[in-house]
Amino acid sequence: MRLSHLDESGRARMVDVAAKPLSRRTALAEGAVRMSHEAFDLVNRNAIAKGDVLRIAEVAGVMGGKRASDLIPLCHPLGLDSIIVECSAEPVLPGVRITASAVVTGRTGVEMEALTAIAVASLTVYDMVKAVDRTVVIERIRLLEKTGGTRGDWRRGEG
Repeated sequence: MRLSHLDESGRARMVDVAAKPLSRRTALAEGAVRMSHEAFDLVNRNAIAKGDVLRIAEVAGVMGGKRASDLIPLCHPLGLDSIIVECSAEPVLPGVRITASAVVTGRTGVEMEALTAIAVASLTVYDMVKAVDRTVVIERIRLLEKTGGTRGDWRRGEG
């Protein structure tokens, strides 16, 4: 198998998707932001001085997902049908769990949009709590599943 973003000479290229049929494509990604118990308590009580961490991170994630092609050099710009980012306080971490789902009817998938949404939402959480906790860790940004396209559906196995 060869990488699709390289031509025969090994030069980077944007993949030509013109011959691919339009299909409904979805992607689901997740990530987590681990923090101190003190920072978590402030986030959970909506007591961070910069504002509502969870809601602001959700909006930032949507904005980031919409801009994936501006940030990832060979990513196709897509007219997204939908992108939903959800942040929840997770006492077990302690921290914030983030999920992003993206949908497009198009010729290429939306994995990069969902993953970019997670990254931007995670960075927003970090930015908002860094004054309270410098030990914040962004972790486990990963694709959970995708549907549609010529290669079919894919789901991450357990473990």
